[in-house]
Amino acid sequence: MVLIIYGTTYIPHKIIKIEPAEVSKITVFNGNSGYQINITDQSDIEYIINNLNNTTLKKGKLAIGFMGFSFRTTIYNQNGTIIEKLIINSKDTIRYKGFFYTITDQPIDYEYIKQMFENESRF
Repeated sequence: MVLIIYGTTYIPHKIIKIEPAEVSKITVFNGNSGYQINITDQSDIEYIINNLNNTTLKKGKLAIGFMGFSFRTTIYNQNGTIIEKLIINSKDTIRYKGFFYTITDQPIDYEYIKQMFENESRF
């Protein structure tokens, strides 16, 4: 029975289920550049959260022991409490709770986040 229950975690499903209005800030640390941005603009938050909410993911191999990442993402609620942490490695791969996940449908808008870093560095 335990094996069956564990096996169901490998069925593609949505893992991010957050209302954009609940989010006050998204912090993204760029593992490629070492820079961090704080996203507080509500339209950016809504776009990113809706994009994450709409992706269906399939659990893959363990991520323990793997080094390096693109975007370490932390999502905060209106009280400033962390409500979710994940690492966006590409438009179709994230690390979440110790596993790699592959997107099976709508990709993450990786370029949108990447562009935010490029816009931020101009100031």
